[in-house]
Amino acid sequence: MMTAETSSLPLDQLTIKCYTLEDAMVVECAGRLTMEHAPRLKAEVKPLTPHHKRIILDLGEVAFMDSSGVGTLVGLYISARNAGGKLEVCNMSKAVRDLLGMSHLLSVFEACGRYGMRM
Repeated sequence: MMTAETSSLPLDQLTIKCYTLEDAMVVECAGRLTMEHAPRLKAEVKPLTPHHKRIILDLGEVAFMDSSGVGTLVGLYISARNAGGKLEVCNMSKAVRDLLGMSHLLSVFEACGRYGMRM
């Protein structure tokens, strides 16, 4: 199983906060994006895709992600595209970037231009 872990706050759950910013629906995630919690992210974000042409997933506080989290990101990306929109991922930790790179998926997710990207 592939995993990405950072030294951030190791929460054993996933918190999700959604809000509108300009032309986008922002989804802030914090904690662990794992097999236990990935279905909840999918359940909360997928219904947004028909109503929002731009969805931004802010992974800045994601402390851990496994292959189930990667699969959820891909599924949400496909749902957004099928609905005529786009899914962007921002504030990825080095561990998450490395995991997506290892999976050859890093180039799939567009970097956010205007939304609070931390360098």
